[in-house]
Amino acid sequence: MTILQTRINARSPEFALNRTTLLKQVEELRMLLSIVRQGGGPKAQERHTSRGKLLPRERINRLLDSGSPFLEIGQLAAHKVYGEEVPAAGVIAGIGRVEGVECMIIANDATVKGGSYYPLTVKKHLRA
Repeated sequence: MTILQTRINARSPEFALNRTTLLKQVEELRMLLSIVRQGGGPKAQERHTSRGKLLPRERINRLLDSGSPFLEIGQLAAHKVYGEEVPAAGVIAGIGRVEGVECMIIANDATVKGGSYYPLTVKKHLRA
């Protein structure tokens, strides 16, 4: 196999600036995804669990084969689209393994605006 050569100078000031900028953006993305994974937030989660219900991510984890990955899609759907936050468009969607079969899994998140559907919720649901 041919080895591809590069002309990138990892010691150049431009490279260092690009690296710093990209690492900052990656950290911002990680923080945003962390917030999205909280759904409607602690108060809504408490209300949900006080009724004896599992949170949607807990339901998904119980459904998946033990130790198998879950490839979530559309985590940033509806981000900064509406005047209020609608994390992941109120729907968790992704590919996971159930009984050895890879499946598309969709879970509505009632902690996000009481499970209300927004236009992007429907779009994400249909794309899944």
